[in-house]
Amino acid sequence: MIKTSELHLTASAKELRKIPSDALVVAVAKGPDGPVLLESPLDPTAARALGDSLQVLGVSGAADEVRRLPGLPDTGADSLVLTGVGPAVPGDALPPETLRRAAGAAVRQLNGLETVVLALPTGTVALAAAVAEGAALGAYRFEGHKSGLRADGTPAPAKDDAAVRAVIVHTAIADDPDLTPALGRATILGKSVNATRSLVNQPPSHLYPESFAQAAKDLSRGLPVKVTVMDEKRLERDGYGGILGVGKGSSRPPRMVKVEYSPAKSAVHLALVGKGITFDSGGLSLKPAAGMMTMKLDMAGAAAVLSTLLAVAELGLPAKVTAWLCLAENMPSGTAQRPEDVISIYGGRTVEVLNTDAEGRLVMADGLAAASEEAPDAIIDIATLTGAQMIALGKRTSGVMGDDGVRDAVKAAADRAGEDFWPMPLPEELRPSLDSDVADIANIGERNGGMMTAAVFLREFVGQVDGEKIPWAHLDIAGPAFNEGSAFGYTPKAGTGVGVRTLLAYVEDVLARAA
Repeated sequence: MIKTSELHLTASAKELRKIPSDALVVAVAKGPDGPVLLESPLDPTAARALGDSLQVLGVSGAADEVRRLPGLPDTGADSLVLTGVGPAVPGDALPPETLRRAAGAAVRQLNGLETVVLALPTGTVALAAAVAEGAALGAYRFEGHKSGLRADGTPAPAKDDAAVRAVIVHTAIADDPDLTPALGRATILGKSVNATRSLVNQPPSHLYPESFAQAAKDLSRGLPVKVTVMDEKRLERDGYGGILGVGKGSSRPPRMVKVEYSPAKSAVHLALVGKGITFDSGGLSLKPAAGMMTMKLDMAGAAAVLSTLLAVAELGLPAKVTAWLCLAENMPSGTAQRPEDVISIYGGRTVEVLNTDAEGRLVMADGLAAASEEAPDAIIDIATLTGAQMIALGKRTSGVMGDDGVRDAVKAAADRAGEDFWPMPLPEELRPSLDSDVADIANIGERNGGMMTAAVFLREFVGQVDGEKIPWAHLDIAGPAFNEGSAFGYTPKAGTGVGVRTLLAYVEDVLARAA
């Protein structure tokens, strides 16, 4: 169901005329006195002529600006593509994320081409890797479920707008031995993020708890991981009351999927818990019709932890990682849980359900409690949890909360990966608002600061080892997980795959500190 085709990434330092391609991409900056062609392997005469023509061509060099021109002689490319990097000073190294976005914007807008050469300024392996990552992230297209038929039932003309299949990073350091593994990582990273996007983009008619569990098995095939699917009978037997309560109203029962990667020599054990609400109607606390649009995105956290674990496994990192996918469909019916019901979370804590649309924290409570039993070194959970996240941070910046050490480490990993996360506090005064007269805790509390209140609720279900709470952080990706606007940089419309790059970087950083 989920296609994971990967971009073929290579590097070359050959003369451009010896690299046949459909397009050659070079960078243009937005200089103080107008657009500036940045360092490129173009012939000096051609580069000067092109640079002098930029203003006439209406090129500004702004970020996300991509212009396609006829190919220049002696380049080996059918077309020349100018990609904007925004304000920059010629000669200064560009930040990795600037290169990532410029490469991604170009590759994303060159759908339908087979091979693209990216000749952007790359003086180090890190910068060349950033260009490769941007290309891998930009080379995505969701094929959807279109029939390919006209209204009269006859076949429609074929439309060749598939994602770019091969990218060559043109760089003077093509022979650096560290570049090959960097390109391999970029390939795996792009495949993992794009698989997450495709899971999020699946319609709820096709992706529901049982089919999501099967997708986890399919995507894991060939990798050294173990997939355990807990059906509704096992969930009932073992006491996963959060997932069962949320899934009671649906004809499609819930699942808990545990995916384990346990290399022979592992330096650390990390647990990742992901919210997997395959569709969120709000339950009996029904959302308005407009509020249900895009609610297929509510499983983006589960998709992210699955893809992260599979990337860790494919890269062969020496870290034990366990992913918990908390899958349910939140629907209203005669069997749905009701406001003021009391449910028992895995491990026995009770929750008064005051609002059935605050369901994500209930399934996540089960996952956090179960993950805690295995005493990992740290737990990270990720969820499209609250609309309050968007009110606080907008649609492109995710929130990260939790223990200071883990929270700050996640923020540092996000910065390195090129994702926007912002640390938020967990004010102690929010906890009393979750008190319940009939249960251990209520599932809603203080409305103001709702993103943080939800995190305070989740913190209650993180366990202890030898009397010490397990280090933990919570990532709220409600807005950034789904792009309802126009595509930008390497980010497509709809599912974005946010979180995978940060989580993978976090695992790598933990390993680096443990070495």
